[in-house]
Amino acid sequence: MDITGMDIHFPVIDPTWIFLIVLSIILLAPMLLNRLRIPHIIGMILAGTLIGPHGLNVLNRDASFEIFGNVGIYYIMFLAGLEMDMEGMKRHRLKGMAFGIMTFLIPFVTGWLIGVHVLHFSTWASLLVACILASHTLVSYPIVSRYGIQKHPMVIAAIIATMIALLLALFVLAGISGLVHGGDSNLFWVYFTMRVAIYITAVIMIVPRCCRFFFRRCSEPTTLFAFVLAIVFLCGGIAKLNGLEGIFGAFLAGLVMSRYIPHVSPLMTRIEFVGNALFIPYFLIGVGMLINVRSLPNVNTLLILTLLLTAGTLTKAVAAMLTGRLFKRNWTECNLMFGLTEAHAAGALAMMMVGTQLEIAPGEQLMNSDMLNGVVLMILCSCIISSLATDRAARHLATAESINTTEPMGNPERFMVSISNPDNIDNLMDMAILLHHRKSAEPIVILSIINDENTSVKKERSCRRALEQAARVASAADVSAKTMLRYGLHLAQSMIHTAKENNVTDLVIGLHHKRSPFDSFLGSTLEHLIKNSNCQLTITKLLMPANTLRRIVVAIPDKAEFEQGFGKWVVQLCRMASTLGCRIHFWGTTTTLKQVRGIADGMKSVRTAYSELSDWDDLLYLTGQVAYDHLLIIISARPGSISYQNSFEILPVQISKYFANNSLMLVYPDLLSEALTLPSFFSPMRQTETRFYDIVKRWLYKWTKSND
Repeated sequence: MDITGMDIHFPVIDPTWIFLIVLSIILLAPMLLNRLRIPHIIGMILAGTLIGPHGLNVLNRDASFEIFGNVGIYYIMFLAGLEMDMEGMKRHRLKGMAFGIMTFLIPFVTGWLIGVHVLHFSTWASLLVACILASHTLVSYPIVSRYGIQKHPMVIAAIIATMIALLLALFVLAGISGLVHGGDSNLFWVYFTMRVAIYITAVIMIVPRCCRFFFRRCSEPTTLFAFVLAIVFLCGGIAKLNGLEGIFGAFLAGLVMSRYIPHVSPLMTRIEFVGNALFIPYFLIGVGMLINVRSLPNVNTLLILTLLLTAGTLTKAVAAMLTGRLFKRNWTECNLMFGLTEAHAAGALAMMMVGTQLEIAPGEQLMNSDMLNGVVLMILCSCIISSLATDRAARHLATAESINTTEPMGNPERFMVSISNPDNIDNLMDMAILLHHRKSAEPIVILSIINDENTSVKKERSCRRALEQAARVASAADVSAKTMLRYGLHLAQSMIHTAKENNVTDLVIGLHHKRSPFDSFLGSTLEHLIKNSNCQLTITKLLMPANTLRRIVVAIPDKAEFEQGFGKWVVQLCRMASTLGCRIHFWGTTTTLKQVRGIADGMKSVRTAYSELSDWDDLLYLTGQVAYDHLLIIISARPGSISYQNSFEILPVQISKYFANNSLMLVYPDLLSEALTLPSFFSPMRQTETRFYDIVKRWLYKWTKSND
């Protein structure tokens, strides 16, 4: 065909037109399928079938589909591991292990019987059929991710079961490959098991150290993204060298790196965006291109398709229902487990390709073309069934979870971040995003203040660039932001006025840097904010990226539970610990810790620890409990509040002397506005006798206690 001098013929081989056609499918398919209420995954596979070599022959399944498709399935498994809730995985490991054994054994035995007694295959071919039915791929996982129920117990159980079933199937597949080639069965299994054990141990031991080293020294978004993908494909490549499939290595990499890539972070947003926008659709379209609808009139292909699809669907459904009944789950949750484990894609294709390459006799492959066509058609049908079942169950569960949420929301939280130091912008924004509720529609107010006395064009440009940088961080994390540039003579008063105008409930600000020996620890601006504002004030100093912190240590003063903002900061800190995947250790009095435990235990996926700190003077004991990669959070109090102690006056000296090399956060909870009129130690009329009396009283108490 010649149009204006251009020779256009099918299949299209020009890279520009190939990419345009694929992008058009990715763009238009969801728009059409939304109207038909069909999951997008089905549309991508059907579109690949339509334009593929066995359809209209618009495109060939060339090297680009091989490469992008391989990246796509790695991406699906990597995201499944990355979004795994490690605490939930520990809690629901029995469900996952039980489901994994059932969803492997029932289809495996059924596939073996079909291969031997119905299809009359050889022993090795029957084992291969059993492996194909027993394994499955998390093709419908993006549906679960879209509905935001990745941490549901049955989703976690299904992911654990996927890894168990895939690993067992790959073990059998490796055994078939090794024994068909004439290897010694005993030695083969010993060497193979040792290689797999060494591989898994090496990934678990080495990858976290590499992540901590790299993330602490690099903050460039493009470099971080490339580093993550390099780790994923390194783990996948080494897994293939050890006789496993690369998808197992990709999942293991995601599982190990989930601790260092918070779910609410710019890096996580970039990873999900690239995968969902390009690589995963490319994989699904490539799977559709493998399907040869024209082979359906073939009796052998039709028989194989019917047997495999019926057996695979029924056995996966039986395994899901038995597991659900065993752990007393409802039918919707059972249907979700079935939907996630029904699809046969990457694992089945890999096993089928191995079967067509193995020769059991000269010129005779383990699997023939009819079996290959039947398996590929089964992949299409199983993906459709999986997508429909998962979409229906996920929608019902997402609706139920939004009604019965366990995390107390309370009044809307409105955060404001005050920025001045360009080097501290990323850390301040990361902290605000971690504390901010991910489902909140309220934007984060980003404020930069210019002193009217030092107004200059250069200063204004610098402030505007800082605001743009902070806005980019929020946008990358998919969090809405509102930037404000304000002029004022008094920085603290300008912050307070802006907070009132925007109904701000939480103010996040960096710790003051001392400019002279006579400067105070907090500085005049922070002292003014503490005295004259009543919203929660969070003062931060991070020595490393938040995602590389290994533990959060919280020191709580006596009677902190009586403060107005007590519940809010407990929820926020637990939320942050859950997002970072690290343990949060609370130190306080027995009475206070009881109230903290009551709130923290009601939240999901939070690893907590509690220790008694009977006297605030024992705060120095924490010097031995806080390491360099820990975050020390001190819950302070404004003068005049219930939990305020006169020993807070020496707190800045203690912090600067004993915790200078630690990441630090000072939290001043919400305070009733009436309490601000009470006397404070910032006032020149404060009485020093009270402090002397408290010192004498504590000394007498400890002396009498030591002599008892």
